[in-house]
Amino acid sequence: MSRALERARSLLDRPGAWLDQSGAAYPLRLGGDRRGRVVLTLDEAAFRALVERPGLRRRDGGGWLPRPTPAANTSLTPSPPAGRPGLIEGERPVMEADGRLTCRRANLGESPVAWLARRKDASGRPWLSAAEVAAGERLRTEAEIALSGPSLTMRWDALPRAGGGSSARVEPTDRALSASARVEAALGACGPRLRALVEQVCIHGTSLQLAEQHLFLRRRQGKTLLKQGLQALAEHYRIG
Repeated sequence: MSRALERARSLLDRPGAWLDQSGAAYPLRLGGDRRGRVVLTLDEAAFRALVERPGLRRRDGGGWLPRPTPAANTSLTPSPPAGRPGLIEGERPVMEADGRLTCRRANLGESPVAWLARRKDASGRPWLSAAEVAAGERLRTEAEIALSGPSLTMRWDALPRAGGGSSARVEPTDRALSASARVEAALGACGPRLRALVEQVCIHGTSLQLAEQHLFLRRRQGKTLLKQGLQALAEHYRIG
């Protein structure tokens, strides 16, 4: 994938180059619209790598453009909402319960947990363990499924709840309801002391600093509480 990825990065430097989306694939087109020639088709992994570098921004009319370099004029580049680093609002293919492939709104950028995973402690070791990162990202993915389309900024208590009883017929909302129940169980495993912070960072994509302000925590207190919450999540998911 590295050769195709480097070629994609090089092609995106050309005038008129942009990324389209077709199902689970991402065609790279040269031209002003969808009649432009497809010169390369990327998968989800390569797309996420481009989100990391050079960074992507939404294109008028759909698709993505590379973010301008620091030397370029960035006055027209939309900034992520305050406190939500790495936010790229877009759509991700999701398989519905009846087998249909649809697109749901999602954050295609880097999550706060993924950003924190690159931070080091005083000894130069990763601040978060691999199990803690995997647990936080799993909760984020489950929440995206449960949200079934609305923005990740909506309140978690607005999500559908799984009701009692059973039905032999599979309803279109069963997948979201099941994911909602799993998220609720995972948040419950964190306990009331840690739940609010885990919810803010992992589900709403709020930066750790802003989450501390929202929850009236002392500066850097959230760092300790979040790590404890991710450890509880990893234990709940039996990761590590």
